[in-house]
Amino acid sequence: MSTITRDTMFDAIIIGGSYAGLSAAMQLARARRQVLVIDGGQRRNRFVEYSHGFLGQDGKKASAIASEGKAQLMAYKTVSWVEGQAISALPQGDGFAVAVEGQASYHARRLILATGVTDQLPAIEGLAERWGRSIFHCPYCHGYEIDNGRIGVLASGPLSHHHAMMLPDWGQVTLFTNNCYEPDTEQLAALHQRGVSIEAASVSRISGVATVELQDGRQLEMDGLFTMSTVRINSPFVEQLGCEMTEGPMGTVIRTNEIKATSVPGVFACGDAARMAGNVAMAVADGAMAGVAAHQSMIFEAKAA
Repeated sequence: MSTITRDTMFDAIIIGGSYAGLSAAMQLARARRQVLVIDGGQRRNRFVEYSHGFLGQDGKKASAIASEGKAQLMAYKTVSWVEGQAISALPQGDGFAVAVEGQASYHARRLILATGVTDQLPAIEGLAERWGRSIFHCPYCHGYEIDNGRIGVLASGPLSHHHAMMLPDWGQVTLFTNNCYEPDTEQLAALHQRGVSIEAASVSRISGVATVELQDGRQLEMDGLFTMSTVRINSPFVEQLGCEMTEGPMGTVIRTNEIKATSVPGVFACGDAARMAGNVAMAVADGAMAGVAAHQSMIFEAKAA
């Protein structure tokens, strides 16, 4: 770890030390650049015990992937790490200043936002405490482990049709529309062709492992449930910096180009805050691209601001 002084000018500050941030920092560290990672310690997938679908890490504990990634990163002498909540990020001179709550401000030529998002879940009793354990959002991450069992899709809006159409590849699917949307004639035909059962009664609560209790008193036992959350970016930096945003069906994310550059020169973004949907593998790929692009921008482009 490099020594931080009041006058340290880093090549890049990365806000967010989860999978995307770690991956971005690794590329810059291997280019022998001075890197600072600021991390508030809240991984989006902290509710999930095991990670799946990431080549070479399939079935490994999600926390272990993150902790081992950090240990590998911190072996590089040009990397510094600050635990704390970044509260502002603003242009300053030829770079940026990032303030951390209760600590100092830090300065860098480039800024990478890897802040992640918070899932805003449907307001169904019993759902939140089962999130990441028996209720999920990504079939590619968790569908296989249900082992062709009974899968419920808890509708949160029209996009849930997409969920219900995919999930029969992983089990026997029941779509609980829950007054959130009504499939049209064409959608109904497609769902029936995929073997999806449709339950129109309102959902009262979730109990047991994944039992759906309906307002009419019936209880339908499922082996796992899937639902679409909406997302909220975990920072005020987008507004402070003036980054352009992209509106999507699951919420608003930071707009980036093919190399993860934002609309603000010198600022890059990666991971869930800068894509409509993702998983650990995609976050790591995003971070690698952002780190490489930030490094090359210091060679081939003019000053950051």
